[in-house]
Amino acid sequence: MSEDEKPHQTISGIPLKRVYTQEDIAHLKLAEEIGMPGEVPFTRGAYPGMYRDRPWRIFQLSGYGAPEDERERILYLIKHGETGIIMEPDQLTSYHMFDPDHPDVIERKEDVGLTGAPLVSLKDYETVFEGIPIESIYTHPGGGCIQFAPFAHACYFSLAQQRGIPLKKLRGTGQSDYFLSYLSCPLKDQIPPKAGLRLNCDFIEFCIENVPEWVPVSIPGYNANESGINVYQEIALVLSNAITYIEEMIQRGRFRIDDFAHTIGGVNFACGRDFFEDIAKMRAARRMWCKLLSDRYGCKDERGLRMRIHGLTTGSWMSNKQPFNNIIRGAIMGLAAALGGVQSLGVSGFDEAISIPSELAHLLSVRTQQILQLETNITSVVDPLGGSYFLEWLTNEVEQRAWEYLEKISNAGGFIKALDSGWMHQEAAKGMVEREKKLLHGDLKWVGLNCFQMEEEPSRVKAFRTDTTVWDKAMQNLENLRKSRDNGMVQEALAALHEACADENRNIIPPMMKAVQAYATIGEVGDIFRKVFSVWNPRLPL
Repeated sequence: MSEDEKPHQTISGIPLKRVYTQEDIAHLKLAEEIGMPGEVPFTRGAYPGMYRDRPWRIFQLSGYGAPEDERERILYLIKHGETGIIMEPDQLTSYHMFDPDHPDVIERKEDVGLTGAPLVSLKDYETVFEGIPIESIYTHPGGGCIQFAPFAHACYFSLAQQRGIPLKKLRGTGQSDYFLSYLSCPLKDQIPPKAGLRLNCDFIEFCIENVPEWVPVSIPGYNANESGINVYQEIALVLSNAITYIEEMIQRGRFRIDDFAHTIGGVNFACGRDFFEDIAKMRAARRMWCKLLSDRYGCKDERGLRMRIHGLTTGSWMSNKQPFNNIIRGAIMGLAAALGGVQSLGVSGFDEAISIPSELAHLLSVRTQQILQLETNITSVVDPLGGSYFLEWLTNEVEQRAWEYLEKISNAGGFIKALDSGWMHQEAAKGMVEREKKLLHGDLKWVGLNCFQMEEEPSRVKAFRTDTTVWDKAMQNLENLRKSRDNGMVQEALAALHEACADENRNIIPPMMKAVQAYATIGEVGDIFRKVFSVWNPRLPL
């Protein structure tokens, strides 16, 4: 069979013809389905002028070592052109909500600081942000995991109050992500998904009233995609998660849809190896969001109808073989994100498959984005691929498949039940197994791994390693904190937080802020969460 006779398809399995013509989009109502940038249904972009008026934010995930190390890396990235901060906390302590002296942390203490800094108390936030003007820079303060997010934001907001910065002036985003917390890398002893919904909606309500420029939750399809979920499944899962927030907020009855829709309209999508499919995904997702909010929920506020997208190049497609190839991969994936119309972008480090990013890898990720913005002229025209026979057909095809999959999630019991039952994990596992089969059989090419391999690496990339004494420093900081704080005030604040968590009619964010301002630790707050909300027992596929 010749190359042209072989069946071609996208990475999500959508069959592709050899060429597309006007006939393939003749059934589409282009004026209605595509429209103009910045106008309903936002297919062509979230804003009329896009990058002419609003260059996408250079938003690199960063953090390692002790809090001092995290600060130095953030300052380095800002100095060289990063325009937003995404903090990465330590997984063993912060994400698990364990103090450094927890037995599970001690057992693996050499790994503390490996993926981010241990942010154990407000003191650590004071250290990380020393010398950083938080009143003027867009920030994600490390609340990726659902149970950690309230603590992280309470620390960040308390830091602003210490500096006399009104919360109404803060700009940034949370994440508080179900896919990271429960699907991609489930954490030990974390709270159940239903309790996570309570925390997230409490935070949404708090931000509406107190931090209006803040995006309290971001729904990262990225983490689902990296777990084996394909492009149209990714969109559907993001929308299903949003539906869960919307219906919980409506049931609470404190705010109307137009009051809060914009607070959940920030999402995070993977930018992977299928160039046109990823562009189509972002265009389809914006259109579907607009339809969902307007048709199902009657949203009329343009802010609520406009989906804003953070793009992140897929780390799982960065190879540990011939790793400098990853620089090229990151640039191409970043280009797809830009042509898809993202509002912010992170480019994976070329050493992603080897270690957390080195300083050089982080710098090249920033430079990649700067070159795309300043040296390619792609920012001059909004949605330059709009009207392409192929792209408009593919956008429509992705949309139709995503609606069908959204219905499939609904039939599985809705978002929380699909997650809690293990259904979502089974879907991700099927996708990952299928991908591995294609790589093994050579149906999916990966340069340097299953084709064009080399007996010897043409160059060596040294793995970036953190200081092995990070745990010792964290323990010393913890001991000093316990000696210096008013422990009576801490216990009083923790008791108030416990009481609020136990009362479903109370918002937990105000007492959380009082607790962190008394210098309660992440482990102390985590103990309350585990006592009140219990611990999740996942039903994962074998």
